Amino acid sequence: MGSSSSSYAPKTIYLDVDGKVQKVAFSRHCSPCDIKELLCSSSNIPRNTAIMMVDPEGALVSIDPTMPTNSPNSLYKVISLSTGQLGEKEDMFQNLLSQVAEQFSRAFRINELKTEVTNRLAMLEKRVELEGLKVVEIEKCKNDLKKLRDEMTSRGGGRVGNCPCKYNFSDDGKKLNPRRDVPSYPKYTLSQETIEALKKPTFDVWHWEHNEMLSCLEYMYHDLGLVKEFNMNPITLKRWLLGIQENYRSNPFHNFRHCFCVSQMMYGMINLCNLPEKMTLTDMGILMTAAVCHDLDHPGYNNTYQINARTELAVRYNDISPLENHHCAVAFQILSLPECNIFANVELEAYKQIRQAIITLILATDMARHGEILDSFKHKVDSFDFTNEEHVTCLKMVLIKCCDISNEVRPTEVAEPWVDCLLEEYFMQSDREKTEGLPVAPFMDRDKVTKPTAQIGFIKFVLIPMFETVMKLFPQIEEIMVQPLRDSRDHYEELKQIDDAMTEGSGSRFMIQKFKKVMGRPDLRL
Repeated sequence: MGSSSSSYAPKTIYLDVDGKVQKVAFSRHCSPCDIKELLCSSSNIPRNTAIMMVDPEGALVSIDPTMPTNSPNSLYKVISLSTGQLGEKEDMFQNLLSQVAEQFSRAFRINELKTEVTNRLAMLEKRVELEGLKVVEIEKCKNDLKKLRDEMTSRGGGRVGNCPCKYNFSDDGKKLNPRRDVPSYPKYTLSQETIEALKKPTFDVWHWEHNEMLSCLEYMYHDLGLVKEFNMNPITLKRWLLGIQENYRSNPFHNFRHCFCVSQMMYGMINLCNLPEKMTLTDMGILMTAAVCHDLDHPGYNNTYQINARTELAVRYNDISPLENHHCAVAFQILSLPECNIFANVELEAYKQIRQAIITLILATDMARHGEILDSFKHKVDSFDFTNEEHVTCLKMVLIKCCDISNEVRPTEVAEPWVDCLLEEYFMQSDREKTEGLPVAPFMDRDKVTKPTAQIGFIKFVLIPMFETVMKLFPQIEEIMVQPLRDSRDHYEELKQIDDAMTEGSGSRFMIQKFKKVMGRPDLRL
């Protein structure tokens, strides 16, 4: 599986170029910028032209290493945004106008629907609560409630308002069901090489397809003893993982591969720090499940955007960690489905504690709380007590934070493509903020940020201090986790010096020396 040559094969897509099929292959390590340049070349479009790619139905396709492959019978088309075909643009514009008109039509019925629904729900709930109905009558009420939800869905026509999230809470839970079932989720047998690699931060997450990542996650749950501990039905575990995968969006950064990265790093830290010897299996299950669920249905626009744009999410959660609250809500919507409930056989009181602990960890991934959580851990670490519940909860919060932002712990060839993906997502947000007249953070502005400037401060002032604090409790992480962070900091500082020299235009000799040093080739002739 993971060690086979097919896992390292280039990715291939097929384009429609002037009515002819053009085959394009690229490495899975390519950055989005490299792929765009390759697409321009293959489509006879000048370099550095802004482009977009669409499928046969006209839907946008994300241009990054994780884009879905297609076939010669389902061609993608690359369109130049500066000189794109007017006919297609007009069609897209008309479609957009139609959608806006439809949304306005729905919006005028919102208050009417709300009043009607509130009255009918109140009536039904009162029947159940006050009249002490018999079982048959209660079932009838449940059916009435279900019919009302179905009617709302059909009359409301789906989403209303400006929420950039996938589900309204009024949506039927069945929308969270995976589109495919377990029989189409192939069984993989992991090689011993892959099993050992999974436990290390050096694991290359770019060489795996979705089904393979699902199998790796499934293996982690079995290997840690969580399936046995929680008496999970193995088929339910598979269905739950499918439901999780299909509720991550195809964002450049916050996608299912990021979910897998964070979960694999958590599995690695559990093994590296010998956590099963110090904490309970329930703690292991909480850590792994929170990691798997921590960014569910992320819309690709951060909390600052949600709050400034006054989105439905920000309004719903009163501007308090709107995204993290939404990730929690979607996680437990999926777990509420009997066919996806991996905790179905856990006692009610134990489940309540597990649920609260998972919520606590997912909410801890809001970077707005970084200083507060790290300071709390610093006050505990010198006298840490694994029998103290408050200490253990704080450690779990710090562990999921470490895993969530741990890309720079990985080798440069694995970590650097993630920087490209993150910057692409940042630029999408800042472009939208400029269009909507909202504040733009300098670190997200394509006109102000570079890779070195984006990474140096983050590594020096966020990553290294946090991992060095954890190192006080687990000294064994220094060589395999903290030292790579220091090396990454040095790498980006070297790149920044080269950028600065190039900008000044007067340090050509200095720039060449630095270039040779970064490349590891002092003997290189230029």
